[in-house]
Amino acid sequence: MSIAASLILMAIGAILAFAVRDTMDSVDLTAVGYIVMALGAAALLITLVMMTTRRRTDVIQAPGRTVIVEPNQIDPRL
Repeated sequence: MSIAASLILMAIGAILAFAVRDTMDSVDLTAVGYIVMALGAAALLITLVMMTTRRRTDVIQAPGRTVIVEPNQIDPRL
């Protein structure tokens, strides 16, 4: 899930929790709003953790050879 989708979930949850004053017999919209906000916050946290722990590599191509360099690694072949 992307950051934008997480923020949209949080916004929908906030609207349900704070702005909607409609009553339904079997559903508490305020509680549903809080649940949706919590899901959006959890999805945002997971997205940010996945983005920061993603492995990044650089591919250096020269005529006749290709070298893949990991981050913070010095390649003696360069």
